[in-house]
Amino acid sequence: MKKVRSIFKDGDHEWSVIARDPERASFIIDTNEYLVHKNGHLLITDPGGLEIFPVVYAALCESHDPGGLEKIFSSHQDPDIISSLGLWLEVNPGMKCYLSRLWTSFVPHFGGNDSTFISLPDGGLEFELSDLKLQAFPAHYLHSSGNFHMYDEKARILFSGDVGAALLPGGVHDVFVNDFDKHIEYAREFHRRWMPSQEAARDWCERVSSLKIDMLCPQHGSIYAGANVERFINWFSELEVGLAALSVEASGMQGLPTQ
Repeated sequence: MKKVRSIFKDGDHEWSVIARDPERASFIIDTNEYLVHKNGHLLITDPGGLEIFPVVYAALCESHDPGGLEKIFSSHQDPDIISSLGLWLEVNPGMKCYLSRLWTSFVPHFGGNDSTFISLPDGGLEFELSDLKLQAFPAHYLHSSGNFHMYDEKARILFSGDVGAALLPGGVHDVFVNDFDKHIEYAREFHRRWMPSQEAARDWCERVSSLKIDMLCPQHGSIYAGANVERFINWFSELEVGLAALSVEASGMQGLPTQ
């Protein structure tokens, strides 16, 4: 069962993560959902898919009043990100969902209407949760063509979506990265395959290097904190991406059948 763990707290300003579900079905990718709490107001990032809604909702109810959940930040359009939207709107029909302008006519297939979505322009947008300022930070082509991360300057936390994601093996349940060299091997092939643009990756690394970041929080895997934030950015800036499927032989296919 997923549990809520607080990762930052300063008075009435708090970040928590709903992570690590050892009971999940093996065919479902594990995900992290982050809760931002300010003055009784709640935002959830990438709340997940239909399949995991019950466990995410149960975890949320253990620590927060679900009636305070008023905003969703959706990094992009994938089903593991946002296919549970219709169920969350049953919790609060007035909930607002922030996502790229590219997906405001696609994601409604999961639920919502014209009043649900806050369309993010390509250059990003600053918005508020109560009196807390949050920034939708452009991360296009990492890996979606309309992709955003979310930065909290006061907490010095960057929610980084699929950037930094790692596919952890069974039995590894670390919420934070403890051994960077070991952990990054769980992230390597994911990034090589799912990040299609070297130029976009290096541009992102250059721009986030100007931010003050104490925690880099991906949607899959463990959180990078302290010195591991800079280590990850440097690693990602040097990684060759978008190459994993170029070779037919690499995928185990020897060619197309002939008649």
